[in-house]
Amino acid sequence: MTWTRGPTIGRGSSAVVSLATGADGDIFAVKSADLSSSAFLRREETLISHLCSPHVVKCLGSDTTRENDRHIFNLFLEYVPGGTLSDQIRKRGGALDETAIRSYGRQILLGLSYLHQQGMAHCDIKGQNILVGDAGLKIADFGCARWAAHGGPGAFSGTPAYMAPEVARGEEQGLAADVWAFGCTVVEMATGSGPWPEMKDPAAALYRIAFSGDLPETPDGLSDAAGDMLARCLTRDPRERWTAAQLLQHPFFDSVEEEEIECREIQELIRKSPTSVMDQGIWDSLEDSQFSETPAEIELNLISPADRVRALVGGHFPASLAFSGWADGEDWITVRGNEVQNSEDLFQNSSENSIQNSEDLAVEEVVTVVEQTDLVKIFKSLFI
Repeated sequence: MTWTRGPTIGRGSSAVVSLATGADGDIFAVKSADLSSSAFLRREETLISHLCSPHVVKCLGSDTTRENDRHIFNLFLEYVPGGTLSDQIRKRGGALDETAIRSYGRQILLGLSYLHQQGMAHCDIKGQNILVGDAGLKIADFGCARWAAHGGPGAFSGTPAYMAPEVARGEEQGLAADVWAFGCTVVEMATGSGPWPEMKDPAAALYRIAFSGDLPETPDGLSDAAGDMLARCLTRDPRERWTAAQLLQHPFFDSVEEEEIECREIQELIRKSPTSVMDQGIWDSLEDSQFSETPAEIELNLISPADRVRALVGGHFPASLAFSGWADGEDWITVRGNEVQNSEDLFQNSSENSIQNSEDLAVEEVVTVVEQTDLVKIFKSLFI
């Protein structure tokens, strides 16, 4: 398979994301990491390679390359031109109106319902993991995903602010937890911030989510139907929480505009966002300076699945994921923390400008993974 790597558009704790073109000129995204630390990418490929839904980002395959004397694993993903939902919320003044929340919420639920029908829990639903395309919203970043049958006690993963109570307690992380996270994403769409903006300390916040009777505050200005729908998501008992399929039948979504109106709204968002993460404008502006002059001849080499990504202790909780007011240097337990160094020096031929842009517009976020025993230790040290 012949393809050309384009500019780096995202840099996370575990991988870098580049745009690329195939021999036929088609544009796609490439998520890359050192082969020696690519188990999480191979696991992601295994999970999503069989998925087929207009509301889920497509996996286009993978291969390995040798670049700068290093073996690199590359996961090919569908190109989505409009950036993340969180980006679009910010570009629209920090909040969406209820018509947009209804339209976008329905599309997220269609994607979730499809995943849940396949028996898969995403485990990290939030605005940063929803991509905005010219034909609709797509769920992306399956680095935390798991089969629902494997969601029992043990390690749990995701973004703390969006974790369901049963996940924060280390009990289970199944389909119902995705619905709670969807409710938190509705709060994000309505307010422009996470569901617990008043919380400053991450451990205290997790304790509150896990053991208090508190719920995220319902945003002001929502209709009764929207508030009722949100309450069905943010129910502390997962057994009483509505499923994604049930939520699609909620009266709040009865008045969703026709699909062509939804697409027109989304295309308008993209037109207003010429510098979003995956926007064609970035590709055009960097194309001349960033592209290799000669396409690399690359032989397709699908790699067999590897063990699930290890939970690693270390690093800090990124400001982009923190509750409002959390300090950037706040100590926290992160996954893939020791791979930050590996990803930092990938593709050294990128210009300083490209690297700076990729850091500002990173499309892959560090997520928290805590073993159940670690959670108990944290809470005991703080509250007992």
